[in-house]
Amino acid sequence: MKSVRATTFRQGLGPVLLTLWCLAAVPAAVAQPPSSPPAAPPASPAAPAPTLTLRARTFRPGELLLVTVAVPPPAADVRVNVFDRTVAAWPVGDGEWQAMTGIDLDQRPGRYVVEAQVVDGPAVRSARRTVVVTRRQFPTRALRVAPDYVNPPPAIAERIEREQAFTRAVYGQSAPTRLWSAPFVRPVPQPSNSRFGTRSVFNGEPRNPHAGADFLSPAGTPIQSPNAGRIVCARELFFTGHTVIVDHGLGVFSLMAHLSRLDVREGDVVQAGQRLGLVGATGRVTGPHLHWAMAVAGARVDPLSVLALLGATPAAAR
Repeated sequence: MKSVRATTFRQGLGPVLLTLWCLAAVPAAVAQPPSSPPAAPPASPAAPAPTLTLRARTFRPGELLLVTVAVPPPAADVRVNVFDRTVAAWPVGDGEWQAMTGIDLDQRPGRYVVEAQVVDGPAVRSARRTVVVTRRQFPTRALRVAPDYVNPPPAIAERIEREQAFTRAVYGQSAPTRLWSAPFVRPVPQPSNSRFGTRSVFNGEPRNPHAGADFLSPAGTPIQSPNAGRIVCARELFFTGHTVIVDHGLGVFSLMAHLSRLDVREGDVVQAGQRLGLVGATGRVTGPHLHWAMAVAGARVDPLSVLALLGATPAAAR
């Protein structure tokens, strides 16, 4: 009886010992230190900031301001902010862009910030420079014209309002791309004989300043387009007579006034040097001449300053 109990005891221990042996054969789980996150790739160096160069004959009211932006690639778009206006730039070479703006005839003297923004996808790089606009003294001239050109009667005043609304719409819808590529050229061969910005007094009454350049060209002299563009006005207006306005794109416009004949129509596309019409004496004038005015990004600028910076030869700016 004793041996039976011993055998039973030994048989009962068998499964227990086997279970303990199996558990001992399983390697114990060793606690591992928490793994470190994968190392971040090295940050790519920031793209260099653009640099600005400003050119003008002088930094005074009525002058063209040419902004050159040196942009290390990549760059998908470049815009320039100055005088509370934004203008688009265009590429001119490897890593170089240009933009045109104007120092308006009535711009106050002072310090102004010129900022270039370079856009490449979500990234925006910028650079700033300061331009100091200095005071400019304008002469005064006295002219005699027909009384209706100084104090128009009501019927004519209504016409003037319609024409002013038309020209505002024209200047507010410039082509979004640059329509020219060649240098600007003189519209007539004769030199300019009046100063831009001159304060005009008609029949003893002060009126708007002279926002263009006058050329004392003989009647019938052919007038050529200063550069390529689209004709957005080719009609008779009360003050400027037979008038042609060329949209050069990017907010740059040329106006030719007092023509005796129009050789283009609205909607025409013209090239630099193409004939627009003939010099005349229509509108508010004292004699035959060509009046050439330019607007750049909403600013009234001296056309001779455009020729000085973007003309074919320095002599063209006289």
